[in-house]
Amino acid sequence: MNIASVPSEVRKVKFEQWMREYETAVLRTCFLYLADRTAAEDALQDTFIKVWRGMDKFERRNECSVKTWIMRIAINTCKDYKLSAWFRYVDKSESAEEALVTRPGVEPASRELYLDVLRLPEKCRQVILLCYYHHMTQDEAAFSLGISRSALNRRLKKAYGLLHRPSEGRSI
Repeated sequence: MNIASVPSEVRKVKFEQWMREYETAVLRTCFLYLADRTAAEDALQDTFIKVWRGMDKFERRNECSVKTWIMRIAINTCKDYKLSAWFRYVDKSESAEEALVTRPGVEPASRELYLDVLRLPEKCRQVILLCYYHHMTQDEAAFSLGISRSALNRRLKKAYGLLHRPSEGRSI
């Protein structure tokens, strides 16, 4: 084997591992951000293209976990999609709510909580998604969103307030 090809092979193996490990989480995140399955799949592909291109930079930084770094790329990709003129004309034929209703095995209480989270303002939804759905630490979630930890805590507090419904006895 040629010595010069070893680094690219190692890089390829690492990239494939990351794709297997984080593909589902990235796709779900993109779907929740974009509320369109096709756009989410496109964002997933764009995210991993950016990951491939930025692997060398990530390897030199070591400030965060791979998951945190990839989720930040996915979030920024979704933000770019939402700002594009093209996205305004996308047919959002399947909303996140419709996808949940058609998904078998989802408990009614879980479905209601999920829909409540989807109804949150975007900034609140983001922190709930990263902290509770992806089980990121507050530092990781703050890094992924490009905000301070105190800003993340304010958003979490607001999200708790919006989700807490004492009359129904339900909260996150």
